[in-house]
Amino acid sequence: MSDIVLLFSGQGAQKTGMGKDFIESSATARQMADAADQALGFPISKIMTEGPEDELTKTAHCQPALYLHGLMALALLREKVPSLNPVAAAGLSLGEFTAHAAAGTFSFEDGLKIVGKRGALMEQACNATQGSMAALIGGDEAQVRELAKAADVDVANLNAPGQIVLSGSVTGIDDAIAKAKDFGIRRAIKLNVAGAYHSRLMQSAQDALAPELAAVPMQAPAIPVVCNFAAKAVSEPAEIRSMLEKQVTGSVRWTESIQTLISMGHRHFIELGPGKVIAGLVAKIDKDATVISVEDLPSLEAAIQQLA
Repeated sequence: MSDIVLLFSGQGAQKTGMGKDFIESSATARQMADAADQALGFPISKIMTEGPEDELTKTAHCQPALYLHGLMALALLREKVPSLNPVAAAGLSLGEFTAHAAAGTFSFEDGLKIVGKRGALMEQACNATQGSMAALIGGDEAQVRELAKAADVDVANLNAPGQIVLSGSVTGIDDAIAKAKDFGIRRAIKLNVAGAYHSRLMQSAQDALAPELAAVPMQAPAIPVVCNFAAKAVSEPAEIRSMLEKQVTGSVRWTESIQTLISMGHRHFIELGPGKVIAGLVAKIDKDATVISVEDLPSLEAAIQQLA
């Protein structure tokens, strides 16, 4: 399969023990883990593989952990399948940074440092605000946007048809959940999150991230990377910085991002990250798309067989 698109996981996919078998079995993975620990100045590989879960769940930890895990999975896959020649990449929220590292927009270490800063800044914004999120099942985008307006909250994620996430103040999200059925939405589920990601409550994190992004050396990616904020491929470093900045408070337009890749003629995807979350979303967006998920050694071996 030459027509492969790489997709990388976002926050929420993390689980304790992820990457453990990669590190135990591969010198490449061990080198990446050591480099990550050194770049960040704390043992992210230990938190990732051993937990405890509440440490891994912290925004400042899970974001660099998912970035490291996704790139480890890709490095091991490339070793086993040297002919792997991806044609494009994308990532869910945080995963957009991983996609850019995979595409050569910035180095592994530079990307890791900026992801570490992004996670820390978003954690600070969570602690400084009273935010929450809710997943809405059923109901179209227009209905959800009307509900968001009525409850004075923001549309955070357009994950798949009939699966949209709202984000905002705790009172606003509670109001949205209470009113959901009036707007034709089947179910509204409050999410167990630390704050209101991809909403106006993350403005302080976005403002502080902008100068950090400006300082990261970047070049045009070697393959198209589709951004969350505009759901299109971006290649100019200035525009990449702008898109990575704006997605902190902006909506993750995942449905449109996948549709953009499909319109470019791509229907074969590899998901790199724990839990097969992205495979589930892609199946809802386009039933003819195929997704191979790589999260551990058994799924890596299965992927090698499928790609062969």
